[in-house]
Amino acid sequence: MLVTFKSHASPTITMLENLAQFLLGLVGKKLGERGAIGEDEMGAAIAKLEAAIAEDNAAAKKQSEGKQSDEREEADRLRLAQRAYPLLDMLRESQKENVAVMWEIGRR
Repeated sequence: MLVTFKSHASPTITMLENLAQFLLGLVGKKLGERGAIGEDEMGAAIAKLEAAIAEDNAAAKKQSEGKQSDEREEADRLRLAQRAYPLLDMLRESQKENVAVMWEIGRR
């Protein structure tokens, strides 16, 4: 299933349910049929997501030590930063405008 994230401050984002569930878990939310990250929660959600990305980048750097450049590129292809950036950007834009980020699970 697909999960759609919406905010008045940013374009709509659609992602697979398992990725949405993982990212929401990182910021302390549970994926329900509908939900929101309120303006008052935005700062903490951004900080948690940025910390998770930094931790993943540090782990990737440690894993890539001593590897050839083509091996590093393969390992770094789908890191958390690439997957989380659209939501992180939406959260940052929403924080600037003091609006919530809402989501809903789409039905086929």
